[in-house]
Amino acid sequence: MIGHRAPEMRELIERLDPHLAHAFGLDEDTRATLGVHTASASGLMEAALRGVGPRVLCLVSGAFGKRWFKIAQALGKDVHSLEVPMGEAVSPGDLASALANAPHFDAVLLISNETSTGVRTPLAGIAEVLRQHAETQLLVDLVSYIAGGPVDFDRHGIDFGLAGVQKAFALPPGISVVCASERYLAGARELDRGSMYLDPVGILDGHTARKTPSTPAISLYYALAQQLEDISGGVTLPARQRDLRGRAAWTARFEKHERMRERTLTWATTHGLELLPAPELRSPTVSCIKSGELDVPSFLKGLEARGQKVSNGYGDLKNKTLRIGHMGDHTEDDLEQLLADADAVLG
Repeated sequence: MIGHRAPEMRELIERLDPHLAHAFGLDEDTRATLGVHTASASGLMEAALRGVGPRVLCLVSGAFGKRWFKIAQALGKDVHSLEVPMGEAVSPGDLASALANAPHFDAVLLISNETSTGVRTPLAGIAEVLRQHAETQLLVDLVSYIAGGPVDFDRHGIDFGLAGVQKAFALPPGISVVCASERYLAGARELDRGSMYLDPVGILDGHTARKTPSTPAISLYYALAQQLEDISGGVTLPARQRDLRGRAAWTARFEKHERMRERTLTWATTHGLELLPAPELRSPTVSCIKSGELDVPSFLKGLEARGQKVSNGYGDLKNKTLRIGHMGDHTEDDLEQLLADADAVLG
């Protein structure tokens, strides 16, 4: 353990940014600002909202979209929702209509990868719509997507991206990573943000100055630094790809997750099961599988007896779906063992 005002802390923070730039997919000439904060992603959802105006539109396609809506309500925002059934994603056309047929929104809130449903909302279409509404910012929850798929922050016009580290980064929970656009920070500085610990300007300025605004979870900063360096150094890749470095190593990691999704799909189809989302919306990091006639609690109990854990459906989808997380440092060999055990339980 080190003092968080010691020179060693500055050195520790300095290890993060070059690799976080790959995680967020920043352009070479980016003007975005990176940061890390000791809070869960829910805390960063609140922080993000404190830096934008009062009128926001929340795109809701699952449990975590509903959470962000409730956080906006708790902050007294004039929040509106555009909701679709679980397993679907808000389409660019629906968003365009919502923005065209209502007064100006200061921000749109989006869950990029809905962990509760296995739905990945393609960011390119959303970005295209928002280019026609230049005064509306895009705030994106990246919790189970970043480090699992390409974010391309600048290309997709994201103004505030946030994520906890307990999903595709494969780290213990407790800190979150953040990236903010130049216009987000400029606008936030003009607002009464009403918080000290969850002030987005304080969080980002503190990170830039290498002086966290409050005592950080130092041990988790060490873990994040090591994991980022391992990913950029090819350490987490299959043996045949461990010579890759930098952005190429991150791309290979994303491709690994895509292969694991396809393998999971093949397994499900073999057993007469279907994924909940449509093909173009399927997450590379978590597959949500409709249970059909399968007794989900019994199936999960059988897997646990073999030392394996997957998740029941979340919220309204409990016992109607099951979720297999194929992200982070799970390997393709790990997945094969899981699916072999699943076959044995089903048998």
